[in-house]
Amino acid sequence: MTSIGGAASSGMVDWNLAVATATRLMRPGPDVSRDEARAVVAELRRHARSAEEHVRGFTNLGTPETHDTPLLVVDRPGWVRANVAGFRELLKPLLDKMQERRGTSPGNVMMGAVGGKVTGVELGMLLSFLASRVLGQYETFAPATRDLPAGANGGGRLLLVAPNIVHVERELDVEPHDFRLWVTLHEETHRTQFTAVPWLRDHLEGEIQAFLAETDVDPTTVLERVREAAQSLVGGRPEGEEGDEGRSLVEIVQTPAQREMLGRLTAVMSLLEGHADYVMDGVGPEVVPSVAEIREKFQQRRAKGASRLDMALRKLLGLDAKLRQYRDGERFVRAVVDEVGMEGFNRVWTSPNTLPTKAEIGKPADWITRVHRKPEA
Repeated sequence: MTSIGGAASSGMVDWNLAVATATRLMRPGPDVSRDEARAVVAELRRHARSAEEHVRGFTNLGTPETHDTPLLVVDRPGWVRANVAGFRELLKPLLDKMQERRGTSPGNVMMGAVGGKVTGVELGMLLSFLASRVLGQYETFAPATRDLPAGANGGGRLLLVAPNIVHVERELDVEPHDFRLWVTLHEETHRTQFTAVPWLRDHLEGEIQAFLAETDVDPTTVLERVREAAQSLVGGRPEGEEGDEGRSLVEIVQTPAQREMLGRLTAVMSLLEGHADYVMDGVGPEVVPSVAEIREKFQQRRAKGASRLDMALRKLLGLDAKLRQYRDGERFVRAVVDEVGMEGFNRVWTSPNTLPTKAEIGKPADWITRVHRKPEA
């Protein structure tokens, strides 16, 4: 197994053990022949190229020259390796801070090594759960590794998880070619956002690092939340224990300064996801003949798929709130485009100052007033 970024087994998380655990526990993919698998990979690559053109034409964002990040069609273990590399890069400042807080005495070092392995196993359990559910992902902060290339200017890569796409298209009984293009439209929108708006990645990373820098919580508290999430996947929560209200990973690390930062991050993520959904729905009818059927069946699957374990995990990771915020983001984009057109909406990408606030996501007219209309003298 390839080592994830050097001394991956040291510190607060044994990253290699996380990859090994996830790979061992993840569900097998759908049954496809080697020829079928090659055909799926080739088609996803073709769809990604055509989706890039459709998205660029619909949004008026970017040029072929700015689209410089790689596309990787991966299996489930490949998705895990890519995400562990990204997590390790993004969380390094926080984990270094936690390591310093723990101290360097022999006893603490030994405890840290044991804790790193425990956390590696538990992170692997979470990743094994998620690895069968993600269809695609733009990895904004992806570092290049020997097996996983990334963009030249600060990282970035687009992942399409082929076995999951095949699994869902079979489960929904939809036209495979249409479904594959529909998925790539959403993910290509994310790649276009970051490649066409050069400052966006650094701005988002700065906000995340500032959020993490404000974290002042005992390492065991964070690890306990990871443990709770992992236990929920295997039915390990003690009998009669109360629900998860107020116990998400995000909620436990919020100082007043972090709450303000989290509001800005929420607004940006809502914008990015809402914009991708809006573009997917806008382009879809033109190029995906069965888009209405796909959308209806996909929404029904999402509604019915909220099992107890799914709900517990989403609560612990704070994802239930994010889903609501993404719907708000799509409504924001639609309202702004209806009022001022696509070019008027694209002012959102001018600078960090033109991004919507969390309040403006819910009140698009306020953003339009602030960005488009000078106040009367």
